[in-house]
Amino acid sequence: MDKLNLSHAGFKAYDIRGIVPDEVNEELAYRVGRAYADLYYPKTMCIGYDVRPSSQKICEAASRGLTDGGADVYNIGRCGTEMMYFGTFFYKMDGGFMITASHNPSNYNGIKIVRQEGIPVSEDTGLKDIEELAFSGDFKESEKKGTVYKKEIIDDYVKHILTFVDMKKMKPLHIVVDAGNGCANVAFAPLEKYLPFKFSYIDMQPDGLFPNGVPNPMLEECRKKLVDTVLKEKADLGIAWDGDFDRCFFIDENGKFVEGYYMVGLLAEYFLQLHKGETIVHDPRVFWCTQKICEELGGKAVESKGGHAFMKETMRKVKGIYGAENSAHHFFREFSYCDSGMIPWLIVAQIMSEKGKGLGELVAEMEAEFPCSGEINLPANHVNAILEAIEKKYTPDAERIDKIDGIGVDFKNWRFNLRPSNTEPLIRFNMETRGDKELLKEKENEVIELVKSLN
Repeated sequence: MDKLNLSHAGFKAYDIRGIVPDEVNEELAYRVGRAYADLYYPKTMCIGYDVRPSSQKICEAASRGLTDGGADVYNIGRCGTEMMYFGTFFYKMDGGFMITASHNPSNYNGIKIVRQEGIPVSEDTGLKDIEELAFSGDFKESEKKGTVYKKEIIDDYVKHILTFVDMKKMKPLHIVVDAGNGCANVAFAPLEKYLPFKFSYIDMQPDGLFPNGVPNPMLEECRKKLVDTVLKEKADLGIAWDGDFDRCFFIDENGKFVEGYYMVGLLAEYFLQLHKGETIVHDPRVFWCTQKICEELGGKAVESKGGHAFMKETMRKVKGIYGAENSAHHFFREFSYCDSGMIPWLIVAQIMSEKGKGLGELVAEMEAEFPCSGEINLPANHVNAILEAIEKKYTPDAERIDKIDGIGVDFKNWRFNLRPSNTEPLIRFNMETRGDKELLKEKENEVIELVKSLN
Protein backbone atom coordinates (compact mmCIF):
# COMPACT_ATOMS: atom_id res chain seq x y z
CA MET A 1 0.00 0.00 0.00
CA ASP A 2 1.32 3.43 -0.97
CA LYS A 3 2.13 5.19 2.31
CA LEU A 4 2.10 8.59 0.59
CA ASN A 5 -1.57 8.24 -0.34
CA LEU A 6 -2.94 6.74 2.86
CA SER A 7 -2.30 7.78 6.43
CA HIS A 8 -4.01 6.88 9.71
CA ALA A 9 -3.13 10.33 11.08
CA GLY A 10 -6.41 11.93 9.95
CA PHE A 11 -8.60 9.64 12.07
CA LYS A 12 -9.54 11.55 15.24
CA ALA A 13 -11.97 10.89 18.10
CA TYR A 14 -15.01 12.44 16.39
CA ASP A 15 -14.15 12.75 12.72
CA ILE A 16 -11.47 12.50 10.06
CA ARG A 17 -9.31 15.63 9.79
CA GLY A 18 -5.80 16.39 8.61
CA ILE A 19 -3.42 18.03 6.15
CA VAL A 20 -4.14 17.66 2.41
CA PRO A 21 -2.87 15.52 0.67
CA ASP A 22 -0.61 13.74 3.20
CA GLU A 23 -3.29 12.87 5.78
CA VAL A 24 -6.56 13.45 3.91
CA ASN A 25 -6.96 13.01 0.16
CA GLU A 26 -9.25 11.68 -2.58
CA GLU A 27 -8.07 8.08 -2.28
CA LEU A 28 -8.78 8.05 1.45
CA ALA A 29 -12.20 9.72 0.89
CA TYR A 30 -13.12 7.08 -1.72
CA ARG A 31 -12.17 4.25 0.63
CA VAL A 32 -14.06 5.82 3.57
CA GLY A 33 -17.19 6.09 1.40
CA ARG A 34 -16.77 2.50 0.24
CA ALA A 35 -16.23 1.28 3.81
CA TYR A 36 -19.32 3.11 5.08
CA ALA A 37 -21.44 1.53 2.33
CA ASP A 38 -20.10 -1.96 3.16
CA LEU A 39 -20.64 -1.62 6.90
CA TYR A 40 -24.04 0.11 7.02
CA TYR A 41 -25.79 -0.80 3.72
CA PRO A 42 -27.23 2.70 3.18
CA LYS A 43 -29.75 3.17 0.36
CA THR A 44 -29.59 6.99 0.48
CA MET A 45 -26.79 9.33 1.64
CA CYS A 46 -26.61 13.10 2.04
CA ILE A 47 -23.26 14.75 1.22
CA GLY A 48 -22.06 18.35 1.31
CA TYR A 49 -18.77 20.22 1.33
CA ASP A 50 -17.24 23.43 2.69
CA VAL A 51 -15.36 26.24 0.98
CA ARG A 52 -11.81 24.80 0.94
CA PRO A 53 -9.97 24.42 -2.39
CA SER A 54 -9.80 20.62 -1.93
CA SER A 55 -13.39 20.08 -0.73
CA GLN A 56 -15.21 19.51 -4.00
CA LYS A 57 -12.77 16.86 -5.28
CA ILE A 58 -12.78 15.05 -1.92
CA CYS A 59 -16.60 15.17 -1.98
CA GLU A 60 -16.65 13.62 -5.47
CA ALA A 61 -14.25 10.86 -4.37
CA ALA A 62 -16.31 10.03 -1.24
CA SER A 63 -19.46 10.01 -3.39
CA ARG A 64 -17.85 7.52 -5.80
CA GLY A 65 -17.00 5.27 -2.86
CA LEU A 66 -20.59 5.40 -1.63
CA THR A 67 -22.14 4.80 -5.07
CA ASP A 68 -19.70 1.96 -5.84
CA GLY A 69 -20.97 0.43 -2.60
CA GLY A 70 -24.56 0.64 -3.85
CA ALA A 71 -25.85 3.86 -2.21
CA ASP A 72 -27.65 6.71 -3.95
CA VAL A 73 -25.97 9.99 -2.98
CA TYR A 74 -27.75 13.34 -2.69
CA ASN A 75 -25.21 16.15 -3.10
CA ILE A 76 -26.45 19.33 -1.37
CA GLY A 77 -23.45 21.36 -2.60
CA ARG A 78 -21.47 23.92 -0.62
CA CYS A 79 -22.94 24.16 2.86
CA GLY A 80 -22.31 24.13 6.61
CA THR A 81 -22.18 20.98 8.72
CA GLU A 82 -25.64 21.59 10.18
CA MET A 83 -27.10 21.63 6.64
CA MET A 84 -25.75 18.11 6.11
CA TYR A 85 -27.30 17.09 9.45
CA PHE A 86 -30.57 18.66 8.33
CA GLY A 87 -30.50 16.98 4.91
CA THR A 88 -29.92 13.63 6.59
CA PHE A 89 -32.66 13.79 9.22
CA PHE A 90 -35.28 15.90 7.40
CA TYR A 91 -35.33 13.74 4.25
CA LYS A 92 -34.91 10.52 6.26
CA MET A 93 -31.67 9.46 4.60
CA ASP A 94 -29.52 6.58 5.87
CA GLY A 95 -26.48 8.72 6.65
CA GLY A 96 -24.46 11.79 5.75
CA PHE A 97 -20.92 12.94 4.96
CA MET A 98 -19.70 16.51 5.40
CA ILE A 99 -16.38 17.41 3.80
CA THR A 100 -14.88 20.02 6.12
CA ALA A 101 -12.03 20.86 8.46
CA SER A 102 -14.15 23.44 10.30
CA HIS A 103 -11.90 26.19 11.73
CA ASN A 104 -8.55 24.70 10.61
CA PRO A 105 -6.29 26.43 8.03
CA SER A 106 -7.08 26.03 4.30
CA ASN A 107 -4.54 23.22 3.73
CA TYR A 108 -6.57 20.95 6.05
CA ASN A 109 -9.67 18.97 5.21
CA GLY A 110 -11.72 16.15 6.65
CA ILE A 111 -14.96 14.16 6.81
CA LYS A 112 -17.69 14.28 9.45
CA ILE A 113 -19.90 11.21 9.27
CA VAL A 114 -23.41 10.61 10.61
CA ARG A 115 -25.91 7.78 10.39
CA GLN A 116 -29.70 8.16 10.08
CA GLU A 117 -31.25 11.05 12.05
CA GLY A 118 -27.82 12.71 12.24
CA ILE A 119 -26.45 10.26 14.84
CA PRO A 120 -22.66 10.78 14.86
CA VAL A 121 -20.15 8.13 13.86
CA SER A 122 -17.16 8.58 16.16
CA GLU A 123 -14.25 6.50 17.44
CA ASP A 124 -16.54 4.58 19.83
CA THR A 125 -19.42 4.15 17.39
CA GLY A 126 -17.98 2.90 14.13
CA LEU A 127 -15.18 5.20 12.95
CA LYS A 128 -12.56 2.61 13.97
CA ASP A 129 -14.36 -0.03 11.88
CA ILE A 130 -14.51 2.34 8.90
CA GLU A 131 -10.78 3.07 9.30
CA GLU A 132 -9.90 -0.63 9.46
CA LEU A 133 -11.94 -1.54 6.36
CA ALA A 134 -10.79 1.54 4.40
CA PHE A 135 -7.15 0.57 4.93
CA SER A 136 -7.62 -3.14 4.24
CA GLY A 137 -9.46 -2.37 0.99
CA ASP A 138 -11.29 -5.67 1.45
CA PHE A 139 -14.60 -4.42 0.01
CA LYS A 140 -17.55 -6.58 -1.02
CA GLU A 141 -18.70 -6.65 -4.63
CA SER A 142 -21.84 -4.53 -4.80
CA GLU A 143 -24.79 -5.90 -6.79
CA LYS A 144 -25.55 -2.48 -8.24
CA LYS A 145 -24.01 0.96 -8.34
CA GLY A 146 -25.80 3.94 -6.88
CA THR A 147 -26.37 7.32 -8.55
CA VAL A 148 -25.35 10.85 -7.51
CA TYR A 149 -28.19 13.40 -7.52
CA LYS A 150 -28.06 17.14 -6.89
CA LYS A 151 -30.41 18.21 -4.10
CA GLU A 152 -31.57 21.72 -3.14
CA ILE A 153 -32.38 21.93 0.56
CA ILE A 154 -32.06 25.63 1.36
CA ASP A 155 -35.80 26.52 1.38
CA ASP A 156 -36.73 23.64 3.70
CA TYR A 157 -33.69 24.34 5.89
CA VAL A 158 -34.47 28.06 6.30
CA LYS A 159 -38.14 27.33 7.01
CA HIS A 160 -37.11 24.85 9.73
CA ILE A 161 -34.55 27.21 11.33
CA LEU A 162 -37.23 29.93 11.58
CA THR A 163 -39.54 27.63 13.57
CA PHE A 164 -37.26 28.18 16.59
CA VAL A 165 -38.23 31.85 16.92
CA ASP A 166 -41.32 34.06 16.77
CA MET A 167 -40.69 36.60 14.02
CA LYS A 168 -43.49 38.86 15.35
CA LYS A 169 -41.39 39.50 18.47
CA MET A 170 -38.27 40.66 16.60
CA LYS A 171 -37.22 44.33 16.79
CA PRO A 172 -34.97 46.11 14.23
CA LEU A 173 -31.66 45.51 16.00
CA HIS A 174 -28.31 46.48 14.46
CA ILE A 175 -26.19 43.31 14.22
CA VAL A 176 -22.63 42.91 12.91
CA VAL A 177 -22.00 39.49 11.31
CA ASP A 178 -18.61 37.91 10.62
CA ALA A 179 -18.21 34.63 8.72
CA GLY A 180 -14.39 34.72 8.60
CA ASN A 181 -14.68 33.83 4.87
CA GLY A 182 -16.15 30.46 5.89
CA CYS A 183 -19.47 29.02 4.72
CA ALA A 184 -21.93 30.87 6.99
CA ASN A 185 -23.23 33.12 4.22
CA VAL A 186 -24.59 30.06 2.39
CA ALA A 187 -27.25 29.90 5.12
CA PHE A 188 -27.22 33.52 6.30
CA ALA A 189 -28.02 35.16 2.92
CA PRO A 190 -31.29 33.23 2.38
CA LEU A 191 -32.23 33.70 6.07
CA GLU A 192 -31.53 37.42 6.01
CA LYS A 193 -34.48 38.35 3.80
CA TYR A 194 -36.92 37.16 6.52
CA LEU A 195 -35.28 39.23 9.28
CA PRO A 196 -36.03 42.83 10.35
CA PHE A 197 -32.47 43.58 11.46
CA LYS A 198 -29.94 46.04 10.10
CA PHE A 199 -26.73 44.16 9.33
CA SER A 200 -23.10 45.18 8.95
CA TYR A 201 -20.92 42.58 7.23
CA ILE A 202 -17.36 41.36 7.83
CA ASP A 203 -15.68 38.75 5.60
CA MET A 204 -19.00 37.19 4.61
CA GLN A 205 -17.72 36.16 1.16
CA PRO A 206 -16.79 32.45 1.22
CA ASP A 207 -13.10 32.07 0.37
CA GLY A 208 -11.37 28.78 1.17
CA LEU A 209 -7.93 30.41 1.25
CA PHE A 210 -9.06 32.38 4.34
CA PRO A 211 -7.22 35.59 3.35
CA ASN A 212 -8.20 37.28 6.63
CA GLY A 213 -7.07 34.49 8.96
CA VAL A 214 -8.48 31.12 10.03
CA PRO A 215 -12.24 31.13 10.74
CA ASN A 216 -11.88 30.36 14.44
CA PRO A 217 -13.61 32.96 16.67
CA MET A 218 -12.40 31.08 19.77
CA LEU A 219 -9.10 32.93 19.16
CA GLU A 220 -9.12 36.50 20.40
CA GLU A 221 -7.23 37.80 17.35
CA CYS A 222 -9.97 36.38 15.08
CA ARG A 223 -12.60 38.48 16.90
CA LYS A 224 -10.78 41.82 16.77
CA LYS A 225 -12.42 43.12 13.58
CA LEU A 226 -15.85 42.20 14.93
CA VAL A 227 -15.25 43.90 18.29
CA ASP A 228 -13.94 47.06 16.59
CA THR A 229 -16.93 47.21 14.23
CA VAL A 230 -19.51 46.71 17.01
CA LEU A 231 -17.93 49.59 18.95
CA LYS A 232 -17.42 51.86 15.96
CA GLU A 233 -20.97 51.43 14.65
CA LYS A 234 -22.55 51.32 18.13
CA ALA A 235 -24.24 48.08 17.12
CA ASP A 236 -26.51 46.06 19.42
CA LEU A 237 -24.77 42.72 18.87
CA GLY A 238 -21.88 41.01 17.08
CA ILE A 239 -22.00 37.42 15.77
CA ALA A 240 -19.07 35.34 14.47
CA TRP A 241 -19.14 31.79 13.08
CA ASP A 242 -16.43 29.22 12.60
CA GLY A 243 -15.65 27.84 9.12
CA ASP A 244 -18.51 25.31 8.89
CA PHE A 245 -20.75 27.48 11.14
CA ASP A 246 -21.79 24.77 13.58
CA ARG A 247 -20.61 27.16 16.33
CA CYS A 248 -21.48 30.82 16.84
CA PHE A 249 -19.85 33.37 19.14
CA PHE A 250 -21.23 36.56 20.65
CA ILE A 251 -19.94 40.10 21.17
CA ASP A 252 -22.18 42.28 23.36
CA GLU A 253 -23.15 45.92 22.89
CA ASN A 254 -20.01 47.01 24.79
CA GLY A 255 -17.69 45.09 22.45
CA LYS A 256 -17.10 42.38 25.06
CA PHE A 257 -16.82 38.69 24.19
CA VAL A 258 -19.48 36.72 26.07
CA GLU A 259 -18.22 33.37 27.39
CA GLY A 260 -20.09 30.34 26.04
CA TYR A 261 -21.01 29.43 29.63
CA TYR A 262 -23.35 32.41 29.99
CA MET A 263 -24.88 31.82 26.55
CA VAL A 264 -25.82 28.33 27.77
CA GLY A 265 -27.53 29.91 30.79
CA LEU A 266 -29.41 32.41 28.64
CA LEU A 267 -30.70 29.79 26.20
CA ALA A 268 -31.55 27.30 28.97
CA GLU A 269 -33.67 30.04 30.57
CA TYR A 270 -35.40 30.73 27.23
CA PHE A 271 -36.36 27.08 26.68
CA LEU A 272 -37.49 26.46 30.27
CA GLN A 273 -39.70 29.55 30.27
CA LEU A 274 -41.38 28.29 27.09
CA HIS A 275 -41.47 24.60 28.09
CA LYS A 276 -41.89 23.94 31.81
CA GLY A 277 -40.21 20.91 33.34
CA GLU A 278 -37.98 20.07 30.38
CA THR A 279 -34.41 18.70 30.56
CA ILE A 280 -31.28 20.73 29.79
CA VAL A 281 -27.98 18.91 29.09
CA HIS A 282 -24.67 20.61 29.97
CA ASP A 283 -21.01 19.64 29.72
CA PRO A 284 -18.76 19.01 32.77
CA ARG A 285 -16.62 22.15 32.54
CA VAL A 286 -18.61 24.80 34.43
CA PHE A 287 -22.30 24.39 35.22
CA TRP A 288 -23.40 25.89 38.54
CA CYS A 289 -25.15 28.71 36.68
CA THR A 290 -27.04 26.29 34.40
CA GLN A 291 -28.04 24.12 37.36
CA LYS A 292 -29.35 27.13 39.28
CA ILE A 293 -31.47 28.28 36.30
CA CYS A 294 -32.91 24.76 35.92
CA GLU A 295 -33.72 24.59 39.63
CA GLU A 296 -35.42 28.00 39.67
CA LEU A 297 -37.48 27.34 36.53
CA GLY A 298 -38.48 23.77 37.38
CA GLY A 299 -36.26 22.14 34.76
CA LYS A 300 -33.88 19.24 35.09
CA ALA A 301 -30.13 19.67 34.53
CA VAL A 302 -28.21 16.62 33.26
CA GLU A 303 -24.43 16.48 32.99
CA SER A 304 -22.84 14.83 29.96
CA LYS A 305 -19.30 13.99 28.99
CA GLY A 306 -17.99 16.71 26.65
CA GLY A 307 -17.67 16.22 22.88
CA HIS A 308 -20.50 16.42 20.38
CA ALA A 309 -20.96 12.64 20.05
CA PHE A 310 -21.38 12.19 23.83
CA MET A 311 -23.61 15.28 24.15
CA LYS A 312 -25.94 14.04 21.40
CA GLU A 313 -26.07 10.56 22.93
CA THR A 314 -27.01 12.00 26.35
CA MET A 315 -29.55 14.37 24.75
CA ARG A 316 -31.29 11.45 23.05
CA LYS A 317 -31.21 9.32 26.20
CA VAL A 318 -32.88 11.96 28.38
CA LYS A 319 -34.85 13.65 25.55
CA GLY A 320 -33.28 17.02 26.41
CA ILE A 321 -34.97 19.97 24.74
CA TYR A 322 -31.67 21.87 24.60
CA GLY A 323 -28.06 21.08 25.41
CA ALA A 324 -24.76 22.88 25.01
CA GLU A 325 -21.05 22.74 25.44
CA ASN A 326 -19.35 25.89 26.67
CA SER A 327 -17.24 25.73 23.48
CA ALA A 328 -20.23 27.21 21.56
CA HIS A 329 -21.86 23.99 20.36
CA HIS A 330 -25.65 24.24 20.91
CA PHE A 331 -27.87 21.16 20.44
CA PHE A 332 -31.64 21.18 19.89
CA ARG A 333 -34.17 18.36 20.19
CA GLU A 334 -36.22 19.78 17.31
CA PHE A 335 -33.07 19.73 15.17
CA SER A 336 -32.73 15.97 15.68
CA TYR A 337 -30.46 16.65 18.70
CA CYS A 338 -27.83 18.11 16.34
CA ASP A 339 -25.83 21.31 16.81
CA SER A 340 -26.53 24.50 14.89
CA GLY A 341 -24.75 27.84 14.65
CA MET A 342 -27.76 29.63 13.10
CA ILE A 343 -30.45 28.82 15.68
CA PRO A 344 -28.71 30.28 18.80
CA TRP A 345 -28.15 33.82 17.53
CA LEU A 346 -31.74 34.09 16.27
CA ILE A 347 -33.01 33.10 19.74
CA VAL A 348 -30.66 35.63 21.36
CA ALA A 349 -31.95 38.36 19.02
CA GLN A 350 -35.52 37.46 20.04
CA ILE A 351 -34.66 37.57 23.76
CA MET A 352 -33.02 40.99 23.29
CA SER A 353 -36.04 42.20 21.30
CA GLU A 354 -38.56 40.99 23.89
CA LYS A 355 -36.69 42.25 26.95
CA GLY A 356 -35.43 45.47 25.41
CA LYS A 357 -31.97 44.77 26.84
CA GLY A 358 -28.50 44.33 25.36
CA LEU A 359 -26.74 40.97 25.63
CA GLY A 360 -24.27 42.44 28.15
CA GLU A 361 -27.18 43.41 30.42
CA LEU A 362 -28.83 40.01 30.00
CA VAL A 363 -25.77 38.05 31.18
CA ALA A 364 -24.37 40.55 33.73
CA GLU A 365 -26.04 38.88 36.70
CA MET A 366 -24.77 35.42 35.69
CA GLU A 367 -21.23 36.75 35.19
CA ALA A 368 -21.28 38.32 38.67
CA GLU A 369 -22.85 35.33 40.39
CA PHE A 370 -20.69 32.67 38.73
CA PRO A 371 -17.40 34.18 37.48
CA CYS A 372 -15.44 31.66 35.41
CA SER A 373 -11.90 31.29 34.07
CA GLY A 374 -12.80 30.44 30.48
CA GLU A 375 -10.98 27.44 29.03
CA ILE A 376 -7.22 27.44 29.60
CA ASN A 377 -5.06 24.91 27.74
CA LEU A 378 -2.14 23.52 29.74
CA PRO A 379 0.63 21.46 28.05
CA ALA A 380 0.79 17.97 29.58
CA ASN A 381 2.86 14.96 28.61
CA HIS A 382 1.63 12.53 31.26
CA VAL A 383 -2.05 13.39 31.44
CA ASN A 384 -3.28 10.43 33.52
CA ALA A 385 -0.49 10.76 36.10
CA ILE A 386 -1.25 14.49 36.49
CA LEU A 387 -5.00 13.86 36.94
CA GLU A 388 -4.29 11.17 39.55
CA ALA A 389 -1.98 13.50 41.48
CA ILE A 390 -4.57 16.31 41.37
CA GLU A 391 -7.28 13.96 42.61
CA LYS A 392 -5.08 12.77 45.47
CA LYS A 393 -4.30 16.32 46.56
CA TYR A 394 -7.86 17.72 46.50
CA THR A 395 -10.03 14.71 47.46
CA PRO A 396 -9.65 15.04 51.28
CA ASP A 397 -11.27 18.49 51.34
CA ALA A 398 -13.59 18.26 48.32
CA GLU A 399 -17.38 18.11 48.63
CA ARG A 400 -17.64 16.16 45.36
CA ILE A 401 -15.29 14.44 42.91
CA ASP A 402 -16.73 13.87 39.45
CA LYS A 403 -15.07 11.63 36.86
CA ILE A 404 -17.61 11.86 34.05
CA ASP A 405 -14.98 13.60 31.90
CA GLY A 406 -11.44 14.02 33.22
CA ILE A 407 -11.78 15.12 36.83
CA GLY A 408 -14.21 17.61 38.35
CA VAL A 409 -13.56 18.82 41.91
CA ASP A 410 -16.24 20.78 43.83
CA PHE A 411 -15.82 22.79 47.02
CA LYS A 412 -18.40 24.98 48.72
CA ASN A 413 -17.48 28.20 46.89
CA TRP A 414 -15.37 27.07 43.95
CA ARG A 415 -14.97 24.18 41.58
CA PHE A 416 -12.80 23.18 38.64
CA ASN A 417 -12.57 20.60 35.87
CA LEU A 418 -9.48 19.20 34.15
CA ARG A 419 -10.04 17.23 30.93
CA PRO A 420 -7.53 15.63 28.58
CA SER A 421 -7.65 16.91 24.99
CA ASN A 422 -8.66 14.29 22.43
CA THR A 423 -6.29 15.65 19.81
CA GLU A 424 -3.26 17.26 21.51
CA PRO A 425 -0.95 16.69 24.54
CA LEU A 426 -2.97 19.20 26.58
CA ILE A 427 -5.15 19.36 29.65
CA ARG A 428 -8.11 21.73 29.37
CA PHE A 429 -8.76 23.63 32.60
CA ASN A 430 -12.03 25.36 33.57
CA MET A 431 -13.00 26.90 36.88
CA GLU A 432 -15.82 28.88 38.49
CA THR A 433 -16.65 30.37 41.89
CA ARG A 434 -19.74 31.54 43.68
CA GLY A 435 -19.49 35.28 43.14
CA ASP A 436 -15.84 35.62 44.19
CA LYS A 437 -13.48 36.98 41.53
CA GLU A 438 -10.52 37.16 43.92
CA LEU A 439 -10.95 33.52 44.86
CA LEU A 440 -11.18 32.71 41.13
CA LYS A 441 -7.78 34.30 40.48
CA GLU A 442 -6.17 32.78 43.54
CA LYS A 443 -7.35 29.20 42.93
CA GLU A 444 -6.85 29.43 39.17
CA ASN A 445 -3.15 30.24 39.78
CA GLU A 446 -2.91 27.49 42.39
CA VAL A 447 -4.23 24.73 40.09
CA ILE A 448 -2.28 25.96 37.03
CA GLU A 449 1.00 26.07 39.00
CA LEU A 450 0.33 22.58 40.37
CA VAL A 451 -0.28 21.15 36.87
CA LYS A 452 2.91 22.86 35.63
CA SER A 453 4.97 21.44 38.49
CA LEU A 454 3.57 17.93 37.92
CA ASN A 455 4.32 18.20 34.22
